[in-house]
Amino acid sequence: MTDGTPWLKRPTRRDVLWTGTAAFGTTVLSGLLPAVVSAAQTTLVVAAPGTPESLDSEFNPSLGTIDAIGNLYDGLIEYRKVPDPKVQSVMREDIGDYPDRTGGLDLVGKLAESWSVDPAGKWAEFHLRKGVKSEWGNELTADDVKWTWDRKFALHVIGAFWIKILGMTGPDNVKVVDRYTVRFDVPVESPLLLKLQTNLYNNIYDSTKCKQVATAADPWARDFLANNSAGFGPYRLGSLQRGQQVIFKGREDYYHGKPAIDTIVYKEVPASATRLSLLQGGAVDVAESLQPLEIEHLKKEPGIVVDSVTASPMFWIELNAKMEPFDKVQVRQAMNHAFPMEQVLDTVFRGTASAMTGCMPQFYPGFYGGKGALYPYDLNKAKALLSEAGLSNGFKSTLAYNAGDPVQEPIAILFQSSLRQISVELTLHKIPAATFYAELSGRTQPMIIFGDAPWDSDPVYSMQLYFDSKSFQNHSSYKNDEVDKLIAAASIMADNTKRFASMKKVQEIVLHEAPWVFIAFRNYTLARRSNLQGFIYYTPNNLRFQDFRRAS
Repeated sequence: MTDGTPWLKRPTRRDVLWTGTAAFGTTVLSGLLPAVVSAAQTTLVVAAPGTPESLDSEFNPSLGTIDAIGNLYDGLIEYRKVPDPKVQSVMREDIGDYPDRTGGLDLVGKLAESWSVDPAGKWAEFHLRKGVKSEWGNELTADDVKWTWDRKFALHVIGAFWIKILGMTGPDNVKVVDRYTVRFDVPVESPLLLKLQTNLYNNIYDSTKCKQVATAADPWARDFLANNSAGFGPYRLGSLQRGQQVIFKGREDYYHGKPAIDTIVYKEVPASATRLSLLQGGAVDVAESLQPLEIEHLKKEPGIVVDSVTASPMFWIELNAKMEPFDKVQVRQAMNHAFPMEQVLDTVFRGTASAMTGCMPQFYPGFYGGKGALYPYDLNKAKALLSEAGLSNGFKSTLAYNAGDPVQEPIAILFQSSLRQISVELTLHKIPAATFYAELSGRTQPMIIFGDAPWDSDPVYSMQLYFDSKSFQNHSSYKNDEVDKLIAAASIMADNTKRFASMKKVQEIVLHEAPWVFIAFRNYTLARRSNLQGFIYYTPNNLRFQDFRRAS
């Protein structure tokens, strides 16, 4: 990932006030509060764990980056919004399966005003809105969509997963029909061709601007897009100071109208406890990624609203199937039976998560699973499974976890204590947040705690992402030839009834062979000032500030 020197606009007075808070804390921020309050109706202040590591969606899925992408860029289409069934004040995407609608989805246009799709998924055509301008003043055309996909093919990073799952063969799969019409043609039935256009990271770039800043050494503007934006979204980048803050400014020329909140100040506040105290003190409007105990306390605070909704994040332990003894199914099953689920849910997650009942989000179409824990806590069963595997005397191993996620250490300690009762001795390995993903993707650990979410609400997408033996996200090195064949066949199968039946079989196999210790489905929880309205839950678990408004 390219990470050059951030581009900075000339700082305003507020930028100067908010900068230079390296010893960031309640006392420091409280002194700056009047500058923020003076623009309270038009400024939203967010306390987040970190600023964006990059502004390029091809290279980084960190929280700061996905929040930025959702506000600087738009895609072609999006899901229609409906009230959350449990929290009526919250809206969410309608990701249901609708066989009687185009592509089986409940969609509305964004950069595209209309579209048509082959029932078999071999082509899709999008007619773009006319007169849409980027933050640089360039009009949206089909060339922008084409260039965006050409970039995916050339860089072969995050976009490479979509190219594979769509069965694409090359840049010629995306064609400019005329100035405002773009067509996708693929050589196989591709049931995700339309659905993937809703993905947060299927944002469209202003190719005119990108070509202006590109060089012979950097033809795809990687350096520029890592630190700047070239989008058609509701906000433009005001300033980026990594490790401190990002400022987003609402665009008056946005095709849906200027956002209700003009300025977003997105502050890096690494400590969860500090984010909590800033929200309590009124110095920020939103505190992201708070811990379960903090969320519990906030529910009693006047002037603060906490919404917790069913969400896509899953939480599990990767069991490296290429390392002994986790190459044995019985051992992996034993680890699941020995996991103290109820204790973890009660003492660590404290009502912000539920037991994992399957291997993809439970509200996605095509989900298969039970209503309770997949592997009930049963140490006798765990011991019996270890005996079957020839390990009646137990074994020693290492459990790695991310030091940057406070819930992981207590979970690791509880699991260590439970396993000790069946003669399994765990050494706990705390990995610094800065190097955690390198260890995870390098598959160097026999056991490692992880949490993630598939951003597209589809069983084939989910299964291919985590359990295809060649997937970059298959961190457990799991390989089952039947699973690979079923996923490959379903990825070019347009009939949802057949696809879902095939993925049910995959889920049954995965749940039985247990490449993970299945822990929890985590809620998405937003803590905010009570005068801030408009929260919409999105499956990528990011905030889109254009949704928000102040209560009158």
